[in-house]
Amino acid sequence: MSKPAHSRAPHPRAPHPRRIQAAFALITAATLTLTACGSGGTADTAGGAAPAGRSDKIPTRDVVSPVKKNAAAAKLLPADVRERGTLSLATAVGGSPPGNTYLEDGRTIVGQDADFAEAVAKALGLKLQREAASFEAILPALDSGKYDLGTGNFGVTEERRRTIDFVTYINDGQGFAVRDDSELKKVTDFRQLCGLNVATGAGTTFEVTLENNKHVCEDAGEKPYSVKTYAEQGAIWGSLQLGRSDVVMSTINGLRYAVAHQEGLKFLGEYHRLDVGFAFKKGTRLAPAFRAAVNGLIEDGTYDRILKKWDTQGSAIEESQISPPEIKD
Repeated sequence: MSKPAHSRAPHPRAPHPRRIQAAFALITAATLTLTACGSGGTADTAGGAAPAGRSDKIPTRDVVSPVKKNAAAAKLLPADVRERGTLSLATAVGGSPPGNTYLEDGRTIVGQDADFAEAVAKALGLKLQREAASFEAILPALDSGKYDLGTGNFGVTEERRRTIDFVTYINDGQGFAVRDDSELKKVTDFRQLCGLNVATGAGTTFEVTLENNKHVCEDAGEKPYSVKTYAEQGAIWGSLQLGRSDVVMSTINGLRYAVAHQEGLKFLGEYHRLDVGFAFKKGTRLAPAFRAAVNGLIEDGTYDRILKKWDTQGSAIEESQISPPEIKD
């Protein structure tokens, strides 16, 4: 990555104690409940009970029940899957809207990934057997054959394509957010992060990207940034609000939602776009049916209704693809 002509932004100021208190009240309501991914219905998960608080702003309207079986797509399923009528789905734990989260009952799971997974299953005439799993554990578990598929806003990268097949359903990507007292305006080069503490999710493409680019600071003779990883989104935002971290790197859609629902934060814009897809073991026979089902949802309007529900219309794709090459900026 080339070195920019400008110098990095000064270290952000520490937040005022009153702002911390106000922000944390919102975090408790809006993000500390966000501990799982799955379908829009009742989850058959291995996770524990959800934390007590939740945000009343999380949309819960049903946009999936009207989905009808897509006979042409279902015909593409392997015969044994059609006869069995079920698929085992591993869903990532620790997401935040528009990703998946428990409601206050500790069992009902809502989120964009949840709606897409349930809609595709209904289109294929299948039932999902869901199990909560940590984000970083799902892809290796798929490779071992433990699950049929996984969801977790998995971005399609060249490294992942070596061992995983994807069927795309949205386009999301990488971005940054900071407290509103930060002097960072937009991150276009990793040198702008030199000397700062960057919070992100454990086992994500964000962690890999940050670690792979640390050298730009050393190459420029500056102090490297520090990467702080967390398993849950609530902990990520808590570290930012308390000043333990200076900037958050996460999904574009997740950052936009967080900034809209928490005080004292600002979104710094998009850094890198990625296709996002259902994940399968390499060589899966399920991919053609899933692609046909997603394309059917696009054609019948269900796709748009899901995106509008979660206010992610900017992530729409024109058609689903099987393991497309990673998007290069």
